[in-house]
Amino acid sequence: MKHTTQRILALLVTALLPAIVFAGSGNRAGTNGASELLIPVGARDIAMGGAAASTAFGIEGLYWNPAAVSKSKFGTAVYVSHMSYLADIGVNYGAISTTFEGFGTVALSLKSLSIGDIPVTTTIYPDGTGQTFTPQFFTLGLSYARELSDRVAVGITTNLISERMGDVNASGIAFNVGVLYDNLAAIEGLSIGVTVKNIGPQMHFDGSGLLVQGSVAGQNRPPQFYQVQPASFELPSSIEFGLGYRRSLDGMNNVVLSTAFQSNNFSDDEYRLGAEYSYQDLVFIRGGYNFAQRQSEERQFLFGPSFGVGLRTALGSLEVSVDYAFRKVAVFDNNHVIGVKLGF
Repeated sequence: MKHTTQRILALLVTALLPAIVFAGSGNRAGTNGASELLIPVGARDIAMGGAAASTAFGIEGLYWNPAAVSKSKFGTAVYVSHMSYLADIGVNYGAISTTFEGFGTVALSLKSLSIGDIPVTTTIYPDGTGQTFTPQFFTLGLSYARELSDRVAVGITTNLISERMGDVNASGIAFNVGVLYDNLAAIEGLSIGVTVKNIGPQMHFDGSGLLVQGSVAGQNRPPQFYQVQPASFELPSSIEFGLGYRRSLDGMNNVVLSTAFQSNNFSDDEYRLGAEYSYQDLVFIRGGYNFAQRQSEERQFLFGPSFGVGLRTALGSLEVSVDYAFRKVAVFDNNHVIGVKLGF
């Protein structure tokens, strides 16, 4: 069994490595589409600086590594969160997972952006026509994860992407794949994680908002509409490697240390550090920091240190967790995240 598990892990990692080809092109910063895929969710892991590729756990870690949901200790778990993001944008997230014995864990997730009303402007009315529109961005995910052994877990998420702004819209599909390996090198508590995110075909916008009225001079024909053909855009793919270590100090006090490196195909590569202290697995204090290896002095990495707290309690067979995270942001207002998990 040991050799079989090692071969499976080697094949999975080998399959993930070609994604490096898509990553690390920082000179294309700001040219990708579907940037909502990059908005993190999960108060615990945001508080730990996003260094969660190897230490994500359960339904709340689904965004960071699809394999994490297989580590849930509950038959069914529900997670909801809200984050105040950049420029008064709200990020709402919900997920539910169920474990089937002998099959694995299936999860459904939904992330949506609350942007608010935007005035409609034209070349004739640059100050607004008096009308408004409300952009609608959401990502619907279906995940499957399974523990191949007591050490190895794998997972995959298929995300349906939908964007609508006024009379134009775009839709697409993206895949996330993750691997978790616990007790690396026979060291209790040492884990490694690898994730590849947002791999999929290019997207493009369509809709009646791309129709433009035009006429041909000198021709006896009325004005007609023609459609502007927008260029396609790529998804913001990335690959992330993480290393984590869990240790129980005396049975009541526990610590988690984590680090991660993420290579992005449309932005600078990122380095992340995180730590968590817990008392009796009921009270949690977390902190983290992430920074980017800037390839251009003109670009500024927005996100800095983060911290958070969490409380967990049992109500009969129901376990309830409440987590809060704060993330320092340059230029914009700081991020605040609140998340609630139910497990039974």
